[in-house]
Amino acid sequence: MATPEIAVVGAGIVGLSVAFALRERGVAVRVLDPGTPGNAQSGGASRIFRHAHDDPRMVAAARASRLLWREWGDRLGIETVSGDGAVAIGDAVPRRLAVLRDDGGVPARALDPGELAALLPALAAYEGPAMIDEAGGSIRTEAAVAALVAALGDAVVADEVLAVRPRDDGRVEVVAGGGRRTYAGAVVCAGRGTAPLARAVGVEPPVALAAHIRMTFPVRGPAPDRLPCLQDSSGAFGETGVYAAALPGNGLYGLGIAETVAAGADGALADAAGLEALAARTCAYVARALPGLDPEPTGARACWVTELPWGPDGVAVWPAGGALFLAGHNLFKQAPGLGVALADMATGATPSLDLRPAARLGAAAG
Repeated sequence: MATPEIAVVGAGIVGLSVAFALRERGVAVRVLDPGTPGNAQSGGASRIFRHAHDDPRMVAAARASRLLWREWGDRLGIETVSGDGAVAIGDAVPRRLAVLRDDGGVPARALDPGELAALLPALAAYEGPAMIDEAGGSIRTEAAVAALVAALGDAVVADEVLAVRPRDDGRVEVVAGGGRRTYAGAVVCAGRGTAPLARAVGVEPPVALAAHIRMTFPVRGPAPDRLPCLQDSSGAFGETGVYAAALPGNGLYGLGIAETVAAGADGALADAAGLEALAARTCAYVARALPGLDPEPTGARACWVTELPWGPDGVAVWPAGGALFLAGHNLFKQAPGLGVALADMATGATPSLDLRPAARLGAAAG
């Protein structure tokens, strides 16, 4: 009997990871996306890999994904995550460090001000709580996407999906611009496009749609050998939700503020000028907090945020017949593990992650 074919809707990092994991199982797969793979919510030259989360289940999931990132890097012949580590500062540090210590599998420790200054000299003087996740680092996003696309070859098809229709026989019809086809199953991980496809079959992922902006700043002087990622929840420099990751070569630092501009379900921004205001605040933060960077950005990237109500790291899957609809935010670092879990679900196996909405995976503290 021929191995059943699975449709994957969306060629972002999660969709590509699902397809790669299915291929590993010998399952024929087709990835459908109207645009350039990895160029929507997965776009940009870097992301933070971190183990620190409020939800201990997400720490364990991050450990599993970190192992897969290493394995995939060896097999695909690329660096997937830098060895520079991930630094966090602010009031969230003691709580998250305690979760990491309870897990026991993550090499993380508190930093005193002198150690912090030595690890991240670009940062202004800071005396508050700080930690280093030694196994964190900057994800080489573009290299990872390109390698997965190359490995999948002609399984990645440029086509727009208009509808995903579960059938009474358990199969799934996918209606795309290039025609309609029936598959043994479908996995929909299409970013902001997931919720509309799900609603059409009576499934309602409670996604809040918004937009944010990340900017790229040059490092002053020679590129350092080590440039850790940064999460700043301290408020010491005027913002309480800042994240940054080095681009390959460590001469540029990609940085953003976690605050977003709300959008309606139709994708219309509530305040079209809001992204410009966030960009100005980002530059002002760099001038205050990171004197080792030039506060004049060399580039910017705006993209959508699809957040679930239980927190910015929340993720879940809504099944409908033979179709699976994934929603969540901050998924790049977890993509290998999510790919394996969704491949398990699509082929009838029990996944290692509990992705039921009721599980509230990635729930924020509080």
